[in-house]
Amino acid sequence: MAAVPRHTVGMELVEWLAQREGIAHRADILRAGYRVAEMRRFVRDRRARVIRRAWVTLPDAAPDLVLAASAGGRISCLSLAKRRGWWMPPDLDPHPHLHLIPGSGSARLPAGWPGRVHWTTPLASQERSLTATVEDALLHISGCAPHDAALALWESAVRVEGYAPEAVRRVGWTSRAARELADEVVGLSDSGLETLVVVPLRRWGVPVVQQARVGGRFVDLLVGERLVLQIDGFAHHASSAQRTKDITHDAELTLRGYTVLRLSYAQII
Repeated sequence: MAAVPRHTVGMELVEWLAQREGIAHRADILRAGYRVAEMRRFVRDRRARVIRRAWVTLPDAAPDLVLAASAGGRISCLSLAKRRGWWMPPDLDPHPHLHLIPGSGSARLPAGWPGRVHWTTPLASQERSLTATVEDALLHISGCAPHDAALALWESAVRVEGYAPEAVRRVGWTSRAARELADEVVGLSDSGLETLVVVPLRRWGVPVVQQARVGGRFVDLLVGERLVLQIDGFAHHASSAQRTKDITHDAELTLRGYTVLRLSYAQII
C-alpha cells in the first residue's frame, strides 16, 4: 500500500485542528489516529508549535485558548460567559479570566498581564479542556461581579445552557455568594436587562410577575395588576415586523386598561 504523502497528512491535521479553533491536546491528536512521527514532523516544519509539551497549536489559533494553554489553566468567569454567548452587563472587567487549580504550579503569564486568575478546586472534573465548566465559571462570576450583574449572568447562563433552576441549586457551591445566587435564580428572564429591572423592584417590595400572559401574549413584566413593563433589547426588537407587532399589542393592552411602558437598553443601564 502506497504511503500517504507528507503534505496530505499535514493538510488533514491542519483541517482537524482548525475545527477545534486551532489548538488541541497531543493525546487527543493521537487518539484521532495521527502518529507521533507525523505530529513531530508537523511541528518541525513550523506549521504548528507545542505549548507546555502538551498542546499543539496553529499560528492562527484562538488567542484566549492559547493563553489558557500557556498558563496551564482554563478560560473562566466573564471570559467564558462571553465565549458561550451569555448576556454581558456593560462596564465589567474586559480582561481575560483564567481558572487554575491550587497546587498545579505557578501560572505562566506574560509580564504585566492585566487579567485575573481564579485559584479554586474544580466543582466538576474536566480532563484536557481549555475552558472551565459552566459551574466553575458561575462560581467565579459570583465573586467577581456585583450582585445584580452576577445574577443577570446566572439567569442568562440558565437560559442559554438549558439548566433548570433546581439543578443549579443542587450544585455543591463552595461560596456563600454562589449559594445565594443559586437560591435567587428563577430562569424566567429573556435577557439580563430584564433581571436588572426585576431585582431592584423586588428588593423594594414591588409585586412583579415575569412572563405574565396578558392579552393573549406574554409580557416581560407585570407590575401590580395594571402596569406592563416591556424590555426592548435590540436583538429582539430590531426588525420592522417585530416593532409593528409590539405596537399593536401595546395598543390592545391600553384598550384593556393597562399602562404599558417600554424601556430601552440605554434607559435601563
